[in-house]
Amino acid sequence: MGSLLMLSRLIDRINGFVGRNVSWLVLAAVLISAGNATIRKAFDMSSNAWLEVQWYLFGAVFMLAAGYTLRKNEHVRIDVIAGNLSKRTRDWIDLLGHFFFLLPFCFMMTYLAWPFFWRSFQSGEMSSNAGGLIIWPAKLSILVGFILLTAQAFSEIIKRIAIIRGDIEEEPGHDHDMPPQVEAASEMKDGTNA
Repeated sequence: MGSLLMLSRLIDRINGFVGRNVSWLVLAAVLISAGNATIRKAFDMSSNAWLEVQWYLFGAVFMLAAGYTLRKNEHVRIDVIAGNLSKRTRDWIDLLGHFFFLLPFCFMMTYLAWPFFWRSFQSGEMSSNAGGLIIWPAKLSILVGFILLTAQAFSEIIKRIAIIRGDIEEEPGHDHDMPPQVEAASEMKDGTNA
């Protein structure tokens, strides 16, 4: 189990690095969007390339940060039932959900994303819009995003097994019964947060 936990920590570090650094693309997308809107209004000029860069950047952030989001346990959950379950039961649900649902989905998407990207790359596929950009970088972000998400799913499965076995303790921030925003608001209301 020790070597698997080392692999898990390596995957966590990789997704942490990617997630923290890809967040800067949000700023780039906002600046490009604001600049494009300003130029369009002030000079009555625009370019499809600028519009496409915005959705490339947004798509890259969404895809490349998916593994980081899973690592931080910040993904969307519907917590109607799980909030009333024990910690051990939630750990089992996470383990089985990752193994039987997340991993097969990630494998399928990675398998389908490779030829989707490769055909675009080999053909030099261009946007059908006038002045548009090449398409393969956007398709590459889909492939890389699912590879990172698959790796993080493995990491989460390793950690869940280790936690259930009692080999490691829950990471800080992963043992909350409620989402962080709800928990913080509840603590403020109760006066337990200074």
